[in-house]
Amino acid sequence: MGDNELGAFLRSRREAVKPEDVGLPGGPRRRTPGLRRSELATLAGVSVEYLTRLEQGRDRNPSTQVLITLAEALRLTHEERVHVRQLAKVASGDVRLCPGAAQAPARTVRPTVRAVLDRLEPAPAVLLNRVGDVLARTTGFERLYGPVGLLDSDPPNLVRYVFADVRARAAYPDWDRVADEHATALKLAATKADPFTEELVAELSFAAGEAFSGRMARPPAPPVPAPVERLTHPLAGELRLRREQLDLSYDDQRVLVYLPADAATSAALDRLTGRLPGALRAVSG
Repeated sequence: MGDNELGAFLRSRREAVKPEDVGLPGGPRRRTPGLRRSELATLAGVSVEYLTRLEQGRDRNPSTQVLITLAEALRLTHEERVHVRQLAKVASGDVRLCPGAAQAPARTVRPTVRAVLDRLEPAPAVLLNRVGDVLARTTGFERLYGPVGLLDSDPPNLVRYVFADVRARAAYPDWDRVADEHATALKLAATKADPFTEELVAELSFAAGEAFSGRMARPPAPPVPAPVERLTHPLAGELRLRREQLDLSYDDQRVLVYLPADAATSAALDRLTGRLPGALRAVSG
């Protein structure tokens, strides 16, 4: 990596944005490709001098808020936001997460827990650690959430999927409620001075913008899971699912089990998992 990758990236993105893309007049006399520094500075709410220092590598420690406003002004994609945040961490010298006294989120799956998941087949069930990483799952879960894109990342992460993957808004008809629930739970976890949770919060504040940071800024409140979660599946249509959480206190992990909330969802899950009708009965109440 070069000595000023962050500045070079910001300049390349500035020069790639057409003035008309951000509501500014173009014109044949423009000598600068894309946006002028003064134009980007105005859009992002920073001074031209400060933007110049960033692009030239004379300021290597921009705040998260500055990066967010620049990302918004430059219309960065999610992947570009993740990339520019990593470049900023390298530029500032903060390339590692310093966990201090906190233990890293558990990623080891005990054989007994894996055996429990095996016994839960064909029900969709997943093992998560405290930051939402998917550690293990049943085949029923793969057939339910694989087609909507949750399992595409490495490692898959439920919270990151909800806020940073555009497919989540199509998958969850009640996305706003689902997002509220995950943000509330993450905010509660962040009060425990866990640097790994704080790192996820910082990442999503940048990658997801106001959709995440706005929720995190709300007054604290206990998470209230909805009794039924609706999921739009590309093969099975809309499903109504009841969730049961089993906490594994020793490992700071939890198992989420998804069960059909009505007869139509029961039949759809049976078809997805290739089981005989009635393998997964609807659960009410």
